This record gives sequence, C-alpha cells and structure tokens, in this order.
Amino acid sequence: MYTRLPDQTTCRTGSCVTSALSFRDRYALFSTPQSKEGTVPARWKDANVIPAPKANPLQRIETDLRPISLTATLSKLLELFVGVWILNRIEDKLDTCQYGALKGRCTTHALVDIMHHWYKAVDEGQSVRSVFIDFAKAFDHVDHNVLVAKLMDFALPDSIIRWISSLLCHRHQRVKIGDVMSDWRVMNAGMPQGSYVWPLMFITLVDSLQTSCPMHKFVDDTTLSKFVAKSTTSCMKACCDELVHQSEEIWMNVNPHKTKEMLIGPMFILQGRALADLRFGGRF
Repeated sequence: MYTRLPDQTTCRTGSCVTSALSFRDRYALFSTPQSKEGTVPARWKDANVIPAPKANPLQRIETDLRPISLTATLSKLLELFVGVWILNRIEDKLDTCQYGALKGRCTTHALVDIMHHWYKAVDEGQSVRSVFIDFAKAFDHVDHNVLVAKLMDFALPDSIIRWISSLLCHRHQRVKIGDVMSDWRVMNAGMPQGSYVWPLMFITLVDSLQTSCPMHKFVDDTTLSKFVAKSTTSCMKACCDELVHQSEEIWMNVNPHKTKEMLIGPMFILQGRALADLRFGGRF
C-alpha cells in the first residue's frame, strides 16, 4: 500500500518515473518555461504532512514526531534533479567536515573521522571534551531571506535562486493521519522534510558555522571536540559561545535540552578546578 500524494499519485509512481527518465528527459523537465523563469506551480507546493515517530514508544507528541512532507510527484522529481545539479556545482566549496546529504558520505564516515581524532588524542595523553549540539526545530526555523543570501554566496545562477525562492514561498500543507486530513495552512517560514533538496539547502545554510575547535556536521547535528593536554584548561565554553553567536546570526537556536556533553580521559578536574559549566540560554 503506497501513500497518496496531493496530486493523487503514489510514491511508487515517482520512483518508477525517475528510473525511466533519461538525462535528456530530465533536462527537458527542467527546461519548462516555469523553470527557466524561476517559478514553481502552486500545486507543486501543496504537501500532505505525515507525522513519523522519532521514538518508540511515543512519550511526547510535541517532541517525538517528525513531520514528513509528501508533495506532488513532478515536484519531487524536479527537486531531485535541481538538487543534484546544485550539488555538482557547490560540493567542492562546502565544509569538508560536513557529512550529511552529500554523495559518498554518510554517518559511518563521520563516526570514523570523529573516533580517529578522539583515539589519537587519548593515545597522546590528552583528554577529550565533546559537545553534541542539537538545533531546536532546525528545519522549522529556517529564515528564507538568510537561506537565499547563502545560496547567492555560492554564485548559483539567478534562475536557480529564483526557483528555490519560489519553491519556498507560499507553501500549503495539511496533516494527514490515515484517511483524515486537516484544513490547508499557508507556511511562510521553515522548510519541509521529505525530499532530497531540503537537507542540501540546510547544509548550505550552516556551512559557514565554524569554531576554534574541531567540528563534525551531519546536516542539523553538530559535534564539537576539544582536546585538552595535561596541566591545561578546557576552553570548550568559548567554542560553544562562538557557535551560539554564529547560529543566532542565521536564526538557529541551540536546544539545551537535547545538547549533551561527553568527557573522555582524566579531565574532570584540571589544574585543581572543576570544568566550567556549559550553558545555552541559561540551561544545560
């Protein structure tokens, strides 16, 4: 059984069409008058939102459900083609410590690189202080103006910038649970989750986030690592302050409830003083 999309097709339809399209067919789809003008048909921006559980069993509806947007088949196809086209032109400009939504990279690569640095530090007699950053409702808090400005920094063609802007603006969505659907709502902020292009847009948004300590990114998840030698103090608090400040500039908020810290090695007490508390918005 396949879920019906807003255009009354199914997810399987899109998969079959994608595999059947040649490069020439894909180019023709992207060469429509609307695409050249940088506009997206309004119907293509309609979405049925399916609440997908992030935890089992569910404990809180507010935090344990992820909204997945199911859009029209042609919209998903074109978003995929545009996303691949954009990635081919900006991949060499992206932060090398970003492992999400990129061809040939995955969580395994991120974990291997993180563990390599941690083991190397411990083998050299250092300790490791790591902070796992979580952004509060990251995709919902995306500011469209900031995102468009970031895309312009990558020197993408004006037609692509206009097309992404059109895709973001005046989206309509409704929640679908079983056969029951809510009324349509207009969404003028944030980004949907459910197609390839949106994680790619998000990593362009956070690409400029940099701190004075090593970082590893996986789309909206960020890990900070600070290696502390003997008889030295940890400056992780300064690194976290840098990240918070830069995040606020792009309207991202660190979630203090889900941000966690991990200590590796004999670093609980350094130079006779306890480690400085890490606080985000007064909490941690």
